Amino acid sequence: MARLSGLLLCGALLGFACLDPGVAVEVKVPAEPLSTPVGKTAELTCSYSTSVGDSFALEWSFVPPGKPLSASHPILYFTNGHLYPTGSQAKRASLLQNPPTGGVATLKLTDVHPSDTGTYLCQVNNPPDFYTNGLGLINLTVLVPPSSPLCSKSGQTSVGGSAALKCSSSQGAPRPVYNWVRLGSSPTPSLGSMVQDEVSGQLILTNLSLTYSGTYRCVATNQMGSASCELTLSVTDPSKGRVAGALIGVLLGVLLLSVAAFCLIRFQKDRRKRPKETYGGSDIREDAIAPGISEQTSVRPDSSKGLLQRPPSSSSVTTTKSKLPMVV
Repeated sequence: MARLSGLLLCGALLGFACLDPGVAVEVKVPAEPLSTPVGKTAELTCSYSTSVGDSFALEWSFVPPGKPLSASHPILYFTNGHLYPTGSQAKRASLLQNPPTGGVATLKLTDVHPSDTGTYLCQVNNPPDFYTNGLGLINLTVLVPPSSPLCSKSGQTSVGGSAALKCSSSQGAPRPVYNWVRLGSSPTPSLGSMVQDEVSGQLILTNLSLTYSGTYRCVATNQMGSASCELTLSVTDPSKGRVAGALIGVLLGVLLLSVAAFCLIRFQKDRRKRPKETYGGSDIREDAIAPGISEQTSVRPDSSKGLLQRPPSSSSVTTTKSKLPMVV
């Protein structure tokens, strides 16, 4: 009753029949988000109801994720009976029905890229319908399988320490979940010393022991597929390292002593084999006798006086003639 009274009052004041807002432009789009695998064709359904006339206009625009609707940029628009694709998606965008004058304004987007993920606006304008502009919003997600993740580790990988194994894929939509598994026949670490975050892809190992050593695999998974990477964890025992260092030091000491003993023995053998030293005619020896002094000259003790007495020289010795007869 109030609605009818409003229309009668509007006609009495303005002198013509007012349009009922209930028959204004109405745009309908799916309420659920749309998902399309990468490389496929996406159909963004949009329908409208209005009295199409010469001023009818349709525009599709795109808003990247995290941006406000005011940051939208046009993909294509239809006006005055012509279609005008525009923007970076112009070559891949078209209308399911062209011209879109039958109430169908569905957009086709071929070979979708990961960058096509975002919000799409279907807007219909028809100036005879003054009360509203029809606008519909569709959220599109381009499904992408996880890229090969990158595995890394950090922390103190020694007995009693803690280590963090990390795994992350640069691509994947929806966002991948991560799961760590240990390869081989070795037992899996106890749950009390292992904390895994499937969202961040991190595996934390505490109170490490030598049994934690081995190969670990991280698997990234979403509805489009999976990818994995592996890393090797080596847990060391510092006490064994110290014993090994001491043993190596002893072995090196024994080796050095052996080399020194070998060199000494070799030197002694070479010395024994060396020929005796000979003197040349021009060499002066410390124990040589000066010229003019007989080798028989020596100092003898004088027993009567207790003194050392030098024997008489040749110059003081009297030469006696031989008394032997001469034989003629």
